[in-house]
Amino acid sequence: MNAIKSVDQFNEIIQSSEPVIIKFYADWCPDCKRMDMFIGDILESYNRYEWYEVNSDEVEGLAQKYDVMGIPSLLIFQNDKKIAHRHSAYTKTPDDVIEFLQQELG
Repeated sequence: MNAIKSVDQFNEIIQSSEPVIIKFYADWCPDCKRMDMFIGDILESYNRYEWYEVNSDEVEGLAQKYDVMGIPSLLIFQNDKKIAHRHSAYTKTPDDVIEFLQQELG
């Protein structure tokens, strides 16, 4: 998963004509660390998509702009638009994340 380090980089990435998946997280977040333990297998299954992560504490303003109220959250963007959002309460298990990706990406 590639790290996004600036708002400009984020804005460039979400312009993609293909869906891109972005995980919002923070270093202090225990649920984010739990997701890190299982996300690797999911990345392999969905490797035809570009995956990114953004630390909400380091790149300020994005979480608020895109209604990320809890972390970790997964957002899918395409053509500069947020097309899907899975809030933190529904990203706690591999099954939660896989269900979201299947619903949104097939």
